[in-house]
Amino acid sequence: MEKPTRSDSPAARAPYWTMRRRDTLAGWLMVAPQLAGIVTFVLVPLGLVVWYSVHEWNVLGGTFEFVGGDNYQALADDQRLGPVLRATGLFSVGLVVLNLSLALFLAVLLNQKLRGTVVFRTLFFSPVVVTLVAWTIVWGFLLQDNGGVNAFLHVFGINGPNWLRSGGTAMLSVIVVQLFKNVGLNMVLFLAALQGVPAELYEAARIDGASAWARFRRVTVPLISPTILLTMILTIVGSLQVFAQIAVLTQGGPGTSTTVLVYYLYQQAFQFHHFGYGATLSLVLFLIVLVLTVIQWQMRKKWVFHEA
Repeated sequence: MEKPTRSDSPAARAPYWTMRRRDTLAGWLMVAPQLAGIVTFVLVPLGLVVWYSVHEWNVLGGTFEFVGGDNYQALADDQRLGPVLRATGLFSVGLVVLNLSLALFLAVLLNQKLRGTVVFRTLFFSPVVVTLVAWTIVWGFLLQDNGGVNAFLHVFGINGPNWLRSGGTAMLSVIVVQLFKNVGLNMVLFLAALQGVPAELYEAARIDGASAWARFRRVTVPLISPTILLTMILTIVGSLQVFAQIAVLTQGGPGTSTTVLVYYLYQQAFQFHHFGYGATLSLVLFLIVLVLTVIQWQMRKKWVFHEA
């Protein structure tokens, strides 16, 4: 009996494009746009920021000099950085606490299916789709010394302050403007999560004699905890990146009371032309966002409820 030649063996006749290889190629093609976006808009800019942080780029003089760790030494010696970080922390904490609390409260009210909830929902969500700069400019007029807010308070015999020019009220004003701009988004996310809680769980808790507060604390909060985590991460990251509101309303003043890290970065890089130091501040901002996000992601194991 004649032996099969090498070309007639099963291994030689096996097709190259097996099902596994086709699935692998299809998977890479699916994620290729996302990977290209991450490389182009995240990894490459991050690498450039690190590169610029060890150089001093004088645009006006046309020089680009390697300075090593001088920018990092300047960061350690910068006496304004402390107040800037305090202002950043105050803005972030105030915004996150007020935003999440108000959004959850509004979502609980809307979930009661009362009359007029559609109008109420539209009223609070409409600022989300309004242009940020336009929204901020309007509030800038309302918060002036002779603006609409003080005119309304004057009706009740109250003399309002110059909200944006007083150190005690400037930060509060910026927080409130940002609060009403984005609270509608978190409200809708919470509302969607609340509508996904099974009604029979509330009924069982009610039969067991649980009060309304106990039902909210023991049933509602655990079941919507993944949404709470999502909104918390998004709100914290957004609060650390605030710029337009500060630039339009207060320009970081009075003094440095509203100079948050992003606005300080802008001042150093684009007003004072210290691009190397601005890049160093960008890395500080990146590390702060990264650390806070990792901490929240690790804490999810302790308080976020996951269905089996």
